[in-house]
Amino acid sequence: MLSSGPRRFAPLSRRGLTPTLILGPLVGIACLSGAGEATSDAQENVIPAARPAGASVMQIVAHPDDDLFFMNPDTSQSVGSGRALTSVYLTAGEADGVNASKTAPGGGPLSADALAELPAADKGRYAEARQNGIRAAYAEMATGNRTSPWQRVTIPTAGGGTAELDTLKARPEVNLVWVQLHEAGSIAGDRPKSLHGLWDGRVDTLGSQLASSSPVTKGFSYTKEQVVDTVAGLLERFRPTHVRMQDPTPGRTGTSGKVTDHQDHMYGARFVQAALTRYAGSTGRPAFSVQNYLGYFTSRLPRTLDPATAAAKLRTLKTYAWMDGENHCGDEAGCGDRKVAARPGGHGWAQSVRYTRGESTSWVQPGRDGGLWAFSVLDTRLAVWHRAAGATGSAGSAGAAGAWSGPRLLAGEGIDSGVTSVKLPDGRIAVFGTRTTLGDGPEDYRRDVVTTVQRTPDGAFGPWRSLGTPERDDASGTSDISAPAVTVDRAGLMTVYLRDGSHSLSSTARRPDGSWTPWQGRGGRDVHGDPVAATDAKGRQYVFVGTARSVVSFIQPAPGAPLTGPTATGVPPTTLTLSAGRDGDGVRLWFRKPGSGDVRTVRFSGTGVSPVTELGGPAGFGPVGVSGPDSTLLAVRSRTGTPGTALLAPAVAGTGEAGAAGRSARTGRAQWRAAGSLFAGAPAGVPSGAKGAGLAAVGLDGRLYWAQADARGSLASWTPVG
Repeated sequence: MLSSGPRRFAPLSRRGLTPTLILGPLVGIACLSGAGEATSDAQENVIPAARPAGASVMQIVAHPDDDLFFMNPDTSQSVGSGRALTSVYLTAGEADGVNASKTAPGGGPLSADALAELPAADKGRYAEARQNGIRAAYAEMATGNRTSPWQRVTIPTAGGGTAELDTLKARPEVNLVWVQLHEAGSIAGDRPKSLHGLWDGRVDTLGSQLASSSPVTKGFSYTKEQVVDTVAGLLERFRPTHVRMQDPTPGRTGTSGKVTDHQDHMYGARFVQAALTRYAGSTGRPAFSVQNYLGYFTSRLPRTLDPATAAAKLRTLKTYAWMDGENHCGDEAGCGDRKVAARPGGHGWAQSVRYTRGESTSWVQPGRDGGLWAFSVLDTRLAVWHRAAGATGSAGSAGAAGAWSGPRLLAGEGIDSGVTSVKLPDGRIAVFGTRTTLGDGPEDYRRDVVTTVQRTPDGAFGPWRSLGTPERDDASGTSDISAPAVTVDRAGLMTVYLRDGSHSLSSTARRPDGSWTPWQGRGGRDVHGDPVAATDAKGRQYVFVGTARSVVSFIQPAPGAPLTGPTATGVPPTTLTLSAGRDGDGVRLWFRKPGSGDVRTVRFSGTGVSPVTELGGPAGFGPVGVSGPDSTLLAVRSRTGTPGTALLAPAVAGTGEAGAAGRSARTGRAQWRAAGSLFAGAPAGVPSGAKGAGLAAVGLDGRLYWAQADARGSLASWTPVG
């Protein structure tokens, strides 16, 4: 127990806490080679977001290798950008202390003779070997040389203990922080002495597990609050503009009911959420965005990475796994993680990366006066940018557009990354998202759907209103809900659709009196990702959601009629990140091909669906942002992590003949180019049917970047505008 004595864990609600967090100087150095009521907050209470000097990324994970398995290639792209990157490891990852796999190369258990030859268990040495593997992997990503030296020092933490800080000498903007707490030692077993047990209050403190050669030599224990203090203090020290973290709500399997991810991943992420809530209440720092990553369950879903990117990711994992056994680090503990060496790609993890928040492409809307509105989440609050209408009143007229302003952060904390927006018939805009409330105790953790609506067209936004959640409680499904998709009928009544924790679709609808119906199940089985919605020119509404093998639809046969579905569409497998928009008297669905990232599209008109159009692409992963009156301007995340854009010929983006999806695929005339900076979430465009065309992305520096199309459709360079 730390000498600071027992401290009551303060409630961590979405209102947040605002202590001052100060880290002292370096104290040691070593070197190594190698449906509710509206809230009372008025949304006029806005503050300007602090502007960063440049992008700075912090990754916070439970174990050494979680970043390499589940966040790469984003990690390598940040290393390659030359911007600051800090990776924080909450636990030592000591497991059973044996730096060897107990699985035979071909699968199955080792023989008795092979088991007898395994090295003796030593948790400190195994933790050190894993650190050496991480240092080698980052050094290789940054310099091409796995033995590029590091400086290892100790730093005091705001929780009262000591952490190790490693800095790559050749690239001092690359840092690793080792908090060195005990890991659970089991994916789902009952281990009270773990982050899970500490979060739930089953233990008062969690102790340290120091790596054998760490400059940290004195053990420590943290209370729940001290873990939050520690992470919040690291945020204060490194001042990131973008935070990568694991998924705090990974869900349960439909068969066994077990949580789909490692308990350290899930509860480590909840500690990070608590720290971010606290950090968001501090002042004098840059605004930050957050990206969540799916863990183990990626193995059960279609692959998202192209072969070249997957191969590069695997090479980094092999470096971490110390495949050659050469003592390049000069440490008797070992130079990598030999448990991983038996299967360096994991369970298909090297072939994918998946976000679990922030993949909406419907966060840009035209105003009634011809201006534009853009929405994102910074500091766990809704960030709003606005571009005033030009002299002609046309948002897309070259030379006529007004200046962008913002971001302004609206009142109300705890908003999860990724919001969706819709325009109402009277010209007002409604924004929808999910919100996390940490509560006073572990049983109070919850997520709900929330919305805010402009009071008048192009005016201020009203208070957040909770629409509740289809989930019974956190324990039953870990609050695993998707981002919402929204449809609007001609009377302005909205319906919200959500993928729930049972992997089916649920919905709630606004009544004419302004109240909302209870959540009801819509059906669907084994659906994943976020649903998307669109309305055609006739007023028919369409909702799509992906499965591991295809896409299912829910479609109105006529305006105002009940949706029919779920209906199998015959669409070929996707990477589950969908986008949809109006296309004349039908709607167009955009998606990417598993294993390549190529862009594909099909057109629906009622229940009829066109053949697939193949559009190629710059590889990469994630959804397709679409802009232009004829949906001719596309933006995606490219293989390099920068925006990839294409201008389609109208014949490609226009109407197609109805037929069977996946048959008689035709090739589109798309010319792709990748340029710009790394960005968060997904790109967005001015919705189909609106005047003008342009694309938006939020950079890792928290700024809005805009690429304007001129009257001929040519796209200008990406420019920071707010």
